[in-house]
Order: sequence, then C-alpha cells, then structure tokens
Amino acid sequence: MARIFLKFSTTIINTSPADAMAATNSSLQSTPNDPEAHYTRGAVANQLEDSQVALAEFERAVSLRPRDYYLWIELGLARDNVGDQTGALSAYNEALRLAPFYAQPRWLRGNLLFRMGKYDEAFVDLRESVKSNPEYFPAFIDLAWGASRKDSKLTEQLIQPQTDQAHAALAEFYAKHNVGDQAIIHLRALGTINNELRKKIVRDLQDAGSLKYAFAVWSSNWDPDVSKPSIFDGGFEGTLNIDSTGFGWHLATQDPGISFSLDMGGAQSGQRSLRVTLTGHPSPNSELVTQTVLLEPSKHYKLHCFAKTSNVVTGGPFVIVVKDAKTNQLLGKSNETPTGTQPWQPFTAAFETGPATTAIRFVLQREECSSSPCPAFGTINLDSFSIVVNDAVNAKSASAAK
Repeated sequence: MARIFLKFSTTIINTSPADAMAATNSSLQSTPNDPEAHYTRGAVANQLEDSQVALAEFERAVSLRPRDYYLWIELGLARDNVGDQTGALSAYNEALRLAPFYAQPRWLRGNLLFRMGKYDEAFVDLRESVKSNPEYFPAFIDLAWGASRKDSKLTEQLIQPQTDQAHAALAEFYAKHNVGDQAIIHLRALGTINNELRKKIVRDLQDAGSLKYAFAVWSSNWDPDVSKPSIFDGGFEGTLNIDSTGFGWHLATQDPGISFSLDMGGAQSGQRSLRVTLTGHPSPNSELVTQTVLLEPSKHYKLHCFAKTSNVVTGGPFVIVVKDAKTNQLLGKSNETPTGTQPWQPFTAAFETGPATTAIRFVLQREECSSSPCPAFGTINLDSFSIVVNDAVNAKSASAAK
C-alpha cells in the first residue's frame, strides 16, 4: 500500500492513506476549526481519489484561512477536478490576488484558461509564469508547440522569447524534436553559449538524426550545408579531445589492453601522430579509433591515411572501415596494416555513399581472427587522414547514367 507524509499543526505522520484518514477524522473531532487539519483531510481524500470529500475539505480550509494563497490553489485544483472550471478560475484569481508575483497560481490559471479556449489570456499568464519560474519552460514550449500544430513561427509568437533562458530552452526543445534550423537560431541568439548546453544540443541533434545541424553547432560555423568533405584534425596536431560528443576523434579508452597517446617524433606529416599501443587487446571488431564526417549522398569518395607498425603481433590484421553513420552499413574497407615492424605506408578506402547517406564513420578495427582468444600486441601509429571526392569515378557514373 502507498505511504504518504501528512503534516498537521506540529506533527508529521508517515502512514497509509486509510490510516491517515482515520487520524485526520480524530484530529478534527478535537479541533474542528483548524484549517490545516481540513487541508490535510482534503489531501488524504485526494490520495483516496475521493474528489467530493477533497473539495469539501478545501472549501472549509479556505473559509477558515481566506488569506492563504496556497489553500486557494488547492481549492482551484479540487474544483477543476470535479469539472467546475468557472469555480476553479475564481479560486485561481483569488490566489493570484494574494500572491501576484508567484509563478504557480499563474501557471495553473494559464493552463485552465487554455483548456477553456481563452487562448490569448492563457498565454499571457503562461508567459508571465515562466518569467518567474524558468522550470516551467519545457512544459510551456511543449504546450505552445502542440497548440501551433508544430508550426515554429506560431510557436515563437506564442512564447515570445526575450531572455537567454527562453532561447536556451527553445534550442533544447527543437534539438530533441529534430528541428535543427530552429535550434541553431535560438542557440545563436544567446549572449554566450554554455559548453554543457552546446554538448547537449549536439547530442540531441545526433540522436534525432540531424547530423548536419549537429555538426554546425559542434563546429560553431553555423552552416549546415556540406560543400567540401573534411576530417577534423586529420594530422593529430591539435589537443586530443576524446569526448564522446561531437565530430572529433573518438578513442576506445575503456577497452582493456590498449592505450592512446600523441607521438611527438617521426610523424608522417606535421609534428605529431596518434600512437595506439596494444598490450594484449582481446577484441576483434572493437572500434578503436573513429570519426564521423559529413558527406553528400550518392557520390564516390576516397579515404586516405598512413600507418606504421612496431612489433605488431595479431591473428586479426587492422583495417580502416567506412560505415554509414545512421545505418552502420559497411560502405568500404582499406587494405590491411602489416604485422611486425614497417615504416609509414599509405592506406586507402574507396566507397560510395547511398542515396540517403549524409555522414559516414570511419573506424580502425581488427578483422576477425582464425582462432580464439586472439590478443594483439605492439604499436601502430596513424597520421595524415584525408578524404576527397573521387571525381573520376563520379564522372564515369554520371556518363553511364545518361
């Protein structure tokens, strides 16, 4: 049975609803004019889903303590619960008269006015309530979104965002609902963008499948249109940020038997390369190094990189595979990295994006082994990643289609 906490004048009781009702009945016999006891009996009646008793008790509590705005709120809820919207509105009006700057009575009155079809009055109340309490913003936006039938322009008119809190809440809402262009508009309207908010927007847009908008937010270039494929920090010259959110490098730092570092000597190009140290890594097909790249659909591309090995021993050779970022469909695979110790060598993966492909992930992983277990030992260095449009193949495909 559910347990509830009830507060009398000086006593807190942890009991079941039925026992609490018996306790309130006993209390009212000795203090029949105690408004808090009537309020408590009304609260217990709500727990027991006895709306008529609850209504009577809140009416009595208000009559005994008419200047308590919270009792008027409870009375409004009780009246609304029995279908008396006019009476509920009257109670909320009184609560607001007593507490004109409080968000809760205005929020409740706004919701009631909305259900009564008084939309202009409703949204005046709702806008004022979120100014006082921004925690109402998600519910307010959801209400406006539904009322506008998912029309972003009308939603803006109903909400009338004017503060950073409003724009941040709208950016989060639109990201979750796969409306990337609007998420960007409201994110850019902020004076400063909190890093945690940016990560959340990127993550929500990625989860919604809006990869081009997620990239625009992550990169801060704000342009969701892909004009030229680009790998982020393909030479590992920047700081190695292994955050799981976004479009940079993602490393399997939690996998056993593997570690990553930036090698400052002997890079294939620039000053650094990525060193992957294997000390018995046991998992073929584990995604060791990966990055997501925006591309155009139905085109041929080539992914290039360089790798060198040092004392690599494994029954499953390493390859770079290319997958559709949404479907995880395999699109292409590079030649295998050598075992043993070998200098820098080029690796290429040619692939074609599908009609619905907007982004790919390329992944360093091991092929399946012929035996199990299949640990890997040694060091692999990676450097100079790039991606280009395969113009020759695209031209040949276009000519054949004519």
